[in-house]
Amino acid sequence: MAGLILVSGCAGPAPQARADAPAPPPAELARFYDQEPTWGPCTDFATGEPDRAAFADPAYECARVEVPLNYEQPDGRTAALAMLRIAARDEPTGSLVFNAGGPGNPSTSTAVRAYADRLAVDPIGERFDFVAVDQRGTGASTPALNCFTDAEREDDAVTWPLRFGPDRTEAQNRELVERCAEGSGGMDVLAHSGSRDAARDMDVVRHVLGDEGLNYFGGSYGTRLGAVYAEMFPQNVRTMVLDGPLDPAKGTVERYLAQAASFQQGFDKLAASCATVPDCPLGTDPARATERFHQLVRPLQDTPATAPALGGRTLTYEDAVDAVMNGLYSDAAHPVIVQGLQQLATGRGDMLLALLDAFVERRPDGSYGEFLEANLAINCLDAQRRTPAEETAAKREFLRLAPFMDPGRPVVETRDRCEHWPVEPTLDIPFAQDIEGLPATLVVAATGDPATPYQDGINLTEDLGGHLLTVNADTHGSVLLGNSCIDTAVADYLISLETPVDGARCDG
Repeated sequence: MAGLILVSGCAGPAPQARADAPAPPPAELARFYDQEPTWGPCTDFATGEPDRAAFADPAYECARVEVPLNYEQPDGRTAALAMLRIAARDEPTGSLVFNAGGPGNPSTSTAVRAYADRLAVDPIGERFDFVAVDQRGTGASTPALNCFTDAEREDDAVTWPLRFGPDRTEAQNRELVERCAEGSGGMDVLAHSGSRDAARDMDVVRHVLGDEGLNYFGGSYGTRLGAVYAEMFPQNVRTMVLDGPLDPAKGTVERYLAQAASFQQGFDKLAASCATVPDCPLGTDPARATERFHQLVRPLQDTPATAPALGGRTLTYEDAVDAVMNGLYSDAAHPVIVQGLQQLATGRGDMLLALLDAFVERRPDGSYGEFLEANLAINCLDAQRRTPAEETAAKREFLRLAPFMDPGRPVVETRDRCEHWPVEPTLDIPFAQDIEGLPATLVVAATGDPATPYQDGINLTEDLGGHLLTVNADTHGSVLLGNSCIDTAVADYLISLETPVDGARCDG
C-alpha cells in the first residue's frame, strides 16, 4: 500500500518557470530545430516481435526526428531518433520527454511496457503528451549501436558492463572497437554516442515538439542525461524529474565500487528474506548465503546447466550471475530469483536464463536487442579511462565489496574495454556543478536502491539546487509505478510547479 508524504505541501510559494525565453538555436542548426514531425502508426518502430503487437495499438503515435551525427559538422551525416507519443487525455500542458536509462534501454518499448497503463489513469497522462525518445544508437533510432551477432551474444560475447566480466586483453579490446565500428556504421558513430550529443538531441526534440521549456522524466542513467542537459541548456528547462539518481560528481571507479556495495546489500536482503522460505537455496543462515550461492553457481564455469524448457540452451556462470544481479534491481523479482536458484540446485537453469533473457532483450526467435552494446558505447564516452593497473585494482575491489559475484578465480591483469575507443571521453567528471538559472528540479531516490545508493540522490539534489523526494523502499525506480504518494507529488510538480518541502517522504 502506498504511504503518505510525511511532510507535504510546498516550500513557500510555488517556484516559477524561467521568465526569459530560451536562446534561439544556432543558424546552422535551424533545419533540424524547425522540423515538424509526421506522426503515424508505430508498428514499424517495433524492434522485435514481442513489441510489434503492442506497438500496433492506435493509442500510440510514432515519428522520427533528424539530428546531426556530429553537431560540429551539421551538413554531414545525420541520425534519426525514434519517438513514441502517448497523447494527453485532456488539453496538454506540453510534452513530457522520457529516457528509460541504461544507458541503452529503448525508451519507446519501455514506455509501452512499463508506463502506458498508469498514464491512462494518472493526472500526468491527462495533462502531458508522454513522448519516449530512443536515444541515438538505441532502440528504433538509427544508426544503431551493434557490435556482435546474435550467435556471439548467445555465447557471452558481451556481459553486463557494470560487473567488469571476464578479464580482457589489449588485443580483445582492439577487436571490440573494430567490431563495434563495423556493426554500427563507422568510427564516427562510436565517437558521437555519448551523453553530450544526446543532450543536444534532446534540445532539438524539445523545439520540434513545440515546447518552450523542456519537461523531462529520466530514470537511472536518464538522470545523468538530464543533469547534462541541465548543465548545457538550463534556460530551456521547465521541469525535470530524476528517478533512481546518479551522482554527477562521483568518479567512474568510485561509482562502480559504490554500486558493488549496494548490490551486495541487495543480495544480503534477498538472502534474509529467502531464509524464511522453506527449502531456501541460500540456506537458513543469511551470513552464509554468499558461500551457498558460490556452491550453486561456480560449478557453471566448467559445466553449464541445461535449460530443456528453452530449447536445450545452457546457463553459464556469467548468465547466472547477471540474472541474479539484474533481479536485485527490484524486490518484486526476488521470488523469481529464489525459484531459479532452487531449480539450479537440481541441475537446471531454465528460470534464471529466462530471467536474464528479459533483461538483455533476448527474443523468442533467438534474436537480441542491442542494449548491452549501446550501454558499452555510451559509457565509453561518459566514463573516465583507466590504466590496466587501475582497472585490475578496481575489479579486485569490486569483488571484495560484492563477494557474491566473485568467481573464485585469480584476477589477472585486465583492461578498460574502452581503451581504444576512437575519441577520449566527452563527459568531464564532475559535471552539472554550480548551474546558474536552472528552475527547480525534483529528484526521487529510494533509501534501499540496490543500483544507485540513496546518497547519490542527496548529492544530485544539492548539485542542482533542487528538491528531494525520499522513498522508503528497496527498489531502483519509483515514479509512475502505481504508488499514489509518489505519483501525486510528481504530478503536482509537473503540472503546477509545486515541489515537496524538505524532508518529504513516501513509503514504497
